Amino acid sequence: MTTMTTEGPADARLAPPRGVERVFAEAQLAQYANDGYIVARKLFSDGEAAALRDYYMRLRERGSYAGDFAGVKRDGVPDDVPDPLKKYPRMIHMHRWDETSLRWMLDPRLRVVLRQLLGEEPYAVQTMLYFKPAGARGQAMHQDQFYLRVQPGTCMAAWMALDDCDEENGCMQVVPGTQDLPVLCTERANTLDSFTDTTVPIPPGKKIVPVVMEPGDVFFFNGSLIHGSRPNRSTNRFRRSLIGHYIAGEAEQVSKFYHPVLRMDGSVVDLGISERGGPCGRWVDEDGEVVELFEPAARPAG
Repeated sequence: MTTMTTEGPADARLAPPRGVERVFAEAQLAQYANDGYIVARKLFSDGEAAALRDYYMRLRERGSYAGDFAGVKRDGVPDDVPDPLKKYPRMIHMHRWDETSLRWMLDPRLRVVLRQLLGEEPYAVQTMLYFKPAGARGQAMHQDQFYLRVQPGTCMAAWMALDDCDEENGCMQVVPGTQDLPVLCTERANTLDSFTDTTVPIPPGKKIVPVVMEPGDVFFFNGSLIHGSRPNRSTNRFRRSLIGHYIAGEAEQVSKFYHPVLRMDGSVVDLGISERGGPCGRWVDEDGEVVELFEPAARPAG
């Protein structure tokens, strides 16, 4: 791994309590099994969320980093029209060069929750920071497993709110009950609303619901769950979030982009590389006849 930064107080402000072995009760775990997602309210304190928020703003203002991504070109919009994401592009894989990000990704509170949800020890594979300033595009509905290609099993996201997240500033949205779907074939997304250009269709009878959160809340969801977000329609509010991606300890392969894979003690796991490909999902009726089939219109970056 590369040389890491240590400047800033955020890593020192992470203060996980000792001896925590459970976060969710059985009824909550049953709800997670039904819906495919769950929110751990105030898993991190207001002070921790504020320290991390300030820390990443300083990193962003300091310059650019490998993997920064401001989004695909907006269809029909001239290049000289301002795009808020160009000033605040998404950061990715910060844990590979930043000690604060690594400490957060391996925080024992996340480990406890992930062990409850996965039923076994998690492996850590990715960090991301979304700034999403006022006026910024969201991300079209998608499945994380489309990118990670974990085999066997799927991935798990831990999405921490650093700001109040609501429908005005583009909070997360999910389609409950889609966690058992296969990787669905993609369609072309509306790039005026989404900074990525692929999306997936919503299964018949399913509804999109918002996930309203406060700073310090962490939203955990299955990698096959359909989720995304709308644009930030506020005039002066950010919707900053810190995300980690994880896989179950039973996994044998994950896409090359997510190597090296780490245990929650920071040591490296030797896993195989999962290649892209294979059939994408389709819906069939009771007789097995195809009722809807969506072909990929674009491939994701990275």
